[in-house]
Amino acid sequence: MSGALTRVFVARLAGIAVFDPRGDQVGKVRDVVVALRHGKNAPRVLGLVVEVQPRRRIFCPMTRVTNIDSGAVVTTGLLNMRRFEQRANETLVLGELLDKRVTLLEASEEVTVQDVAIEQDRTRDWSVSRIFVRKAGGNFRRRGETLVVSWSAVSGLSLADPKQGVESLLATVEKLRPADLANLMHELSPKRRIELALALDDEKLADVLEELPEDDRVEIVARLEDGRAADIIEEMDPDDAADLLSELPPETAEALLSLVEPEDAEDLRRLLRYDENTAGGMMTPEPVILPPDATVAEALARIRDADLSPSLAAQVYVVRAPFETPTGKYLGVAHFQRLLREPPSTLVSGVLDSALEPIGPDAPLSQVTRYFATYNLVALPVVDENDHLLGAVTVDDVIDHMLPANWRESDRDDDDLTGEDNSGDGDEAVTHGT
Repeated sequence: MSGALTRVFVARLAGIAVFDPRGDQVGKVRDVVVALRHGKNAPRVLGLVVEVQPRRRIFCPMTRVTNIDSGAVVTTGLLNMRRFEQRANETLVLGELLDKRVTLLEASEEVTVQDVAIEQDRTRDWSVSRIFVRKAGGNFRRRGETLVVSWSAVSGLSLADPKQGVESLLATVEKLRPADLANLMHELSPKRRIELALALDDEKLADVLEELPEDDRVEIVARLEDGRAADIIEEMDPDDAADLLSELPPETAEALLSLVEPEDAEDLRRLLRYDENTAGGMMTPEPVILPPDATVAEALARIRDADLSPSLAAQVYVVRAPFETPTGKYLGVAHFQRLLREPPSTLVSGVLDSALEPIGPDAPLSQVTRYFATYNLVALPVVDENDHLLGAVTVDDVIDHMLPANWRESDRDDDDLTGEDNSGDGDEAVTHGT
């Protein structure tokens, strides 16, 4: 939509329609969920509370929101229809922040919150940016002056009395990339590692779990309540989620799968049928898939999605219906560079690389590795015996499986993020390194 907003006042979102990618209305916005934080960190927007029929309220993560304009919210992918349950670290803007008494720092004056503005930054994360407040009136007949101030200009929107240690550590590591945060968490004591993991939001924890060694992530998942663990599994890349489930006791994995959305659970169960060191065990079932009559412009729009990894955005997979794995007949791939050289109206079926032979799901790691090295690939289609596309193996997944299980430990001395001597206590290493 052309009218997309990067800043919006939450009260204006109340009751507006929520649409899926096909344009069908799925519900209405009833509230916005934020996480208040310590110090100078702006409250982060976690997602929307959406009311679907029949009067059921569910949670829609902001990672699933692709567009907000003056009259509608557009989402991508499937929404988890499990009933929304507010967690201890979550605050409802409409339900809890509006009419809240806060203090203007400059004037030490108490004011009332009338509305809250949320804003999207360059990394596509949403946070609270402005507060619409009203001063006290002179008498009961006069309403006080209103003004819009920065969230940092008031006190009362940050968490009070932080727990010493984990909260300050959380603020310290907030800007780290998932792989770097995973390295640091691995060096923490088990108690501190669990505390930090439980304090992370679902999206960040999902990213970190994809990078942690097996023992660490099994330990963390065991400490999560089942509903949250299922939410995090849905946030993970399917191949990483399947790897994690395979590391859990079978009864635990099945219990979590029963809480995952049925379509996602079906994908994960299909991946779990393959050995993890085969093409089927390494593949993602969600590459970019298009019909043969799609245009180059449509293909480029699909791979422009910022949530796609570079290796998945390197090519689109063209198939006949159905267009979700397992698809209809696989026809070929169209490479990103070739798409850039073609007119926007060109059909993708006319620019296919038909020379790239797909591989079967039972192909062992050694065969997959040789194929990638021989043809300098970044991704490889996986098909069944009937040429139905099952998914794609990406080069980053191949590298992960080629490295020894303890590569994080063996490489730590050469990959010191801080430049400091981290040979002492693991908790101190994090403190000095940030």
